[in-house]
Amino acid sequence: MLSDESDNFVRDFEVYPDMTLGQFHQFILQALGYEDCMVSIFKSDAEWRPVEEFTQLDFGDDMIEGAPRCMDKVMLMEVNSEFHDRLIYTFDMINNRSLYLELLDMQRPQADLTYPRVVFEHAPAPDQYDPEATEDAGSIFEEMMSDYNEFDGDDGYDDEF
Repeated sequence: MLSDESDNFVRDFEVYPDMTLGQFHQFILQALGYEDCMVSIFKSDAEWRPVEEFTQLDFGDDMIEGAPRCMDKVMLMEVNSEFHDRLIYTFDMINNRSLYLELLDMQRPQADLTYPRVVFEHAPAPDQYDPEATEDAGSIFEEMMSDYNEFDGDDGYDDEF
């Protein structure tokens, strides 16, 4: 999971593919420490353009042509089953604020672990209500490369033979 509000925010999740999008939404709320809110989840193409919308509203079995499907009736694996499939998690409809998810790996569950779970997190989650309050903690790249900073500005090498 990534955010366009904070270049440093990252979350890696391990989830069951047979959970519903509604269950996935509840897990995301808990993982990010967000309060319950109205969201839409969009299946997107490789360019992050929405392709299909899934909402918390159930339009019933006589679905209106083109209406979004209810996320409680759709399993995650129905919309996100191939490597690099992408989802957009829109948690603030009024301000069009979203988080972006991409399927990077599939593995068999380990018997000694509980799922769904957060396996990696970096930087605070974007503030749920105020985009201006989002903390932009240090870059993962900068942290990883900090071991190599000792070479910054060192021009003591002689290029001439």
